[in-house]
Amino acid sequence: MVDNAPPPQDVYTVSRLNREVKLLLESGFPLLWVEGEVSNLARPRSGHIYFSLKDGEAQVRCAMFRNRNLHLRFRPADGTRVIARVRVSLYPARGEFQLIVEHMEPAGDGALRQAFEQLKARLDREGLFAAERKRALPSRIRRLGVVTSPTGAAIRDVLHVLRRRFPGMHVIVYPVPVQGEGAAEAIAARLAQAGRRGEVDTVLLTRGGGSLEDLWAFNEEVLARAIAACPLPVVSAVGHEVDVTISDLVADQRAPTPSAAAELLSPDAATLRQAVVERRRRLIAAMRDVLHRRRTTLTGVDHRLRLQHPGRRLQERAQRLDELEQRLAGAQRRAIATRRQHLAGLARRLAPHDPRRRIPERRERVDELTRRLGNGVRRTLAAKRTGLTHQMHALQAVSPLATLERGYAIVADAGNGVPLRDATEAGDGTRVLARLSRGELLCRVESHRPAGGETLLPAPDNPDSTA
Repeated sequence: MVDNAPPPQDVYTVSRLNREVKLLLESGFPLLWVEGEVSNLARPRSGHIYFSLKDGEAQVRCAMFRNRNLHLRFRPADGTRVIARVRVSLYPARGEFQLIVEHMEPAGDGALRQAFEQLKARLDREGLFAAERKRALPSRIRRLGVVTSPTGAAIRDVLHVLRRRFPGMHVIVYPVPVQGEGAAEAIAARLAQAGRRGEVDTVLLTRGGGSLEDLWAFNEEVLARAIAACPLPVVSAVGHEVDVTISDLVADQRAPTPSAAAELLSPDAATLRQAVVERRRRLIAAMRDVLHRRRTTLTGVDHRLRLQHPGRRLQERAQRLDELEQRLAGAQRRAIATRRQHLAGLARRLAPHDPRRRIPERRERVDELTRRLGNGVRRTLAAKRTGLTHQMHALQAVSPLATLERGYAIVADAGNGVPLRDATEAGDGTRVLARLSRGELLCRVESHRPAGGETLLPAPDNPDSTA
């Protein structure tokens, strides 16, 4: 028997459907940045925040849990325009599509924060934040360059700390605007100038605290690349301890505040004085120890000299010197004789190949070749001249000029110069030009006869004729 019953159907429950849709949404979307206006904000006692994000055409429910909103740097309210980093999700209990907010900022700062994160990620991929490319600070800084506003609180804090800790440090201030349009480019130019001049050991890049927008010049890519390209070690101390800028990440070292940077870059004068006193004490002790050891050594040397009179050793050294001098003179004479014999042998071997003996032979050979060349050229010219004469005679034999020499003439139409080959081409009265061997005749045709006809000759002038 054939069972024609339909296969059992997989029937979803509502809770199962919502759970699977939630999984699809959460796995199908990455973390997103969403911008919108806050509305319907609710703050229950749990500490979570529930609200909607809307624009002119749509809205979406959002939830920001307590462990996330504790880090908010502002208090959102209805009507606040924000930018939020969210995860797409679904609330299974009600089947509502919602966004789980991980981070939220006012829309203005949020755009800057997003640009900050994007630039930070790109520069990190290029290796500008890598620890291996960062340089260590000099162990002792004698000249410090400070790139900052000359009227800001940061330079006053730095100079105050340096005056207290190490007044002898030489400070060169490179004045720049630290916020506003073109500030990043100006700071980058000053860093490049400090690198070219090479008049300081280390550069401190600093300014006081402020909002993200105030500090934005220190988050510009042009400044980050200028810090990386600077040939001098760069310390960045921008804003307060909680503020982190791109400049802090690229710099060779970061300080949380301008005052902390000054303490980092300057030794404590009191500590240095104590170190000098300690080193002086250790130096005196070391010098006394060296003097004691040298005195002991000198006493031993004096004792050995008394046991062995130096005069006898000088006599032995003089005798040894005479012996070595004689051996050296004999060795030099033998070496010179050997070199002379070798040189004489080389001269004998070279004599048969002396080029001066071969020059006369080569000169005679050149003279012989010169004579043979002259004879060959003359024979060739004579042969060419004879051939040319024969060709001239042959050409003369077929030349139309030779035909003219035998009494013939070339007759042409006097009007167009076309040679005439048939008597019928020139009618009576036609002017013709007859070229002879020497000269030309301009004639007029009185009559003509076709080919094969009777020759027409003018009648002789006969006075006795009755015609």
